[in-house]
Amino acid sequence: MKTILNLIWLVFSGFWLFLGYLVAGLLLCITIIGIPFGVAAFRIGVYALWPFGYTTVERRDAGAPSFIVNVLWLILAGWWLALGHIVTGFLLCVTIIGIPLGVANFKLIPVSLFPLGREIVRTDRAFTDRW
Repeated sequence: MKTILNLIWLVFSGFWLFLGYLVAGLLLCITIIGIPFGVAAFRIGVYALWPFGYTTVERRDAGAPSFIVNVLWLILAGWWLALGHIVTGFLLCVTIIGIPLGVANFKLIPVSLFPLGREIVRTDRAFTDRW
């Protein structure tokens, strides 16, 4: 089921989100200061390409620098990205077939708000490797 949902997602949303995050990541990596933001954009892009069967977990070793950069990300880009995911999530939920796609879009909101200090893992391993 995950594969079918991922293929439908890839055609209708995932590929375009991936391209958008890829372009944003390339633009952010132009400057040295933007490299952490660019890497975060690449990570979100890969997650947006194939979201079913994966989730995000907080990294325990992420400290104060991650927090500071996340606040900066939230102010500059995260708020707008999350708003875009909310709008497209609601639009995808209009049809019955689109409801799982809308839920996947809602799943991208936390990582688009605070991408640093998060790790993308398979859903079956989300909590087993943590303890």
